[in-house]
Amino acid sequence: MASSSSSLICLPLDRYLEKFELARRRLIVKHRVARALRKAEKAFRKANPTYADTLRLDHIRQIDYPVLDKENRIYLDYAGSGIHGESQLQRHFELLRSNVFGNPHSINPTSSAITKLDEQARARVLSFFRADPSEYIVIFTINTSNALKLIGEAYPFTEGGELLLLNDNQPPVIGLRDFARRRGAAVSYLPVKQPELRCDEGAVKSALKRKESIDEAPARLFAFPAQSNFTGVQHPLEWIADAQEQGWHVLLDADNYAPTNILDLSRWHPDFVSVSFYKMFGHPSSVGAVLARREAFAKLGRPWFAGGTVWGSSVQANGHMLLGDNEGFEDGTINFLSLPAIRIGLNHIAGIGMEAIHTRVSCLTNWLLKELNGLTHTNGEPLVVIYGPYTSDLPRGGIIALNFVDMKGCLVDEDLVARRAAARNITLHVGSALQPNTETSSAVESDSPDAIQKVSGETQERKKPTERRRESETSFNEVGLPTGGFIRISLGLASNFSDAFEFVRFASTFLDTIPVNDACTA
Repeated sequence: MASSSSSLICLPLDRYLEKFELARRRLIVKHRVARALRKAEKAFRKANPTYADTLRLDHIRQIDYPVLDKENRIYLDYAGSGIHGESQLQRHFELLRSNVFGNPHSINPTSSAITKLDEQARARVLSFFRADPSEYIVIFTINTSNALKLIGEAYPFTEGGELLLLNDNQPPVIGLRDFARRRGAAVSYLPVKQPELRCDEGAVKSALKRKESIDEAPARLFAFPAQSNFTGVQHPLEWIADAQEQGWHVLLDADNYAPTNILDLSRWHPDFVSVSFYKMFGHPSSVGAVLARREAFAKLGRPWFAGGTVWGSSVQANGHMLLGDNEGFEDGTINFLSLPAIRIGLNHIAGIGMEAIHTRVSCLTNWLLKELNGLTHTNGEPLVVIYGPYTSDLPRGGIIALNFVDMKGCLVDEDLVARRAAARNITLHVGSALQPNTETSSAVESDSPDAIQKVSGETQERKKPTERRRESETSFNEVGLPTGGFIRISLGLASNFSDAFEFVRFASTFLDTIPVNDACTA
């Protein structure tokens, strides 16, 4: 039988030379890219001197996130999910491996052991967000959507009350309106305005202004994101106190803010805060939380009860008695084996340093915005359209929503972008904007059928798919998003300059492209 070495010798000379030439060219390209990367990073560091304070994160990436570089992965979807570090898994799995834990709804040794760890996790959440335990409680949920649902179904909406939302809220926050409507409360929307897709401060103050004395006013809830999960806009946290002074309760959606920013609840005092821990540190993926101010929490009323939430219930008396504080709101058995991983994850983040994470993400985002805005076709047409802030002159996070545009000004299909990105081992988010951020002439959209139809495409009558599609496209057109399809990249704790550089290289491959279909319109 011929050996493998003889097979190589017998390889036709022309094929051998072809393979050799291909390998040589790849090596040349690799060296050119490496040289360009070093040159670009040197210029980047010179322009961003504070980035030097974050260089320890490069070492942490090598030790705790080695798979990124071993597999040449460019991870740019931190708004979708954070990624876990190896040390987190090791600590959590070692804890589970070396112990026996039982259901916490008991007082036996295994139950007591896990109850102690779960309470340590609860205390760590409070300390991480600098929340006074005498002011806030922590309610663990399965995710952010569940946390928001918990608030919506328990909040005391009544006729004459109101729910005030931003068009920039993510879908589960918008979904609170259904709870408000069922109880007769009004629903209003604050629009965001071009080009930054931020709210007008005057419109916010006008919407929050009380119409009657606080003592007489029905319950009113103002819900807004600390950071948009679409554009990365960071809305002013000063709104919290402004709203509360006018008699509003405030729900702060910190889902996309907490992973890269310090949320200090000793400075800001929202009545409710929703967070998702996998967005912060990747593992576990099945735990969210509500941090609730005790004063506001006391006004919540649960519409039902579940196992683990009551002292007892009676069939004959047709009654039940809820447990106090968080226990009355944590339905069934909590994810008790995962809760110790929350403490591990928060300690992991604290050890890295939130300030370092924030600085790194800000520097890389600024560089990306500048580079992407500078990409133009040879005919002068811009390659990239960015939705929302295209500079960091005002507060914004590490999320960039965009589309590629060809030489004729037509959008490049986002699914094509996704396929090409996957081929280069780039993880990004491609989809439809679920909150269209419509800008309207009025300061606040009311909860009339016309207003609701304009904001979300809803209508009281059934329409053909093509008609619904046309309505949706009209809504998205108002922010320059013709079809609702977009590309979103986002940075996080393990991001480095190479990730940003590789995305710009990838974007450059779309330069001087022409429409696949001449019917495409700008």
